[in-house]
Amino acid sequence: MKRVLVKSVYDAFEYVMQHFYCFGQADMAERKDTYAVISIQDTHTQGFGFQFCENQFCKGVLTLYFDDIVREVDGAVLFTDEMADQIIAFVLAHRSVETLLVHCYGGQSRSRAVGAFAVEMLGGNSERYFETGSPNQYVYDVLETAWIRRQLGAF
Repeated sequence: MKRVLVKSVYDAFEYVMQHFYCFGQADMAERKDTYAVISIQDTHTQGFGFQFCENQFCKGVLTLYFDDIVREVDGAVLFTDEMADQIIAFVLAHRSVETLLVHCYGGQSRSRAVGAFAVEMLGGNSERYFETGSPNQYVYDVLETAWIRRQLGAF
């Protein structure tokens, strides 16, 4: 994986559309890099009204529904250990793609936490995610704990 992109839902849609081509005209696509998508969608709206799908360039999609919260809130969905395990497994399974695209509604909190974690998990430096924005610390901590638990379980 060469890069992790963190985007808003609108910017993620634009990125994906840069890979669009009409039937039989794949050479006309503006972008041709392979990518995988972690799509973080809101629960109070039952998502954003669309879902990404695999194709010639998109090699995997993980769609998760949780809200931008850091503790239990009535009517909202808190990020869980199971979701963290799904993200870790997805990133590991898609290491061969060129780009990991992570989005949430605004691209500032949930997706930034997942992006920072993915970079760290893959051996990179995630400092810029914390210096230039405000990742959801709860999401990042749950991911980090799940990663440590996974590593310890491997021994």
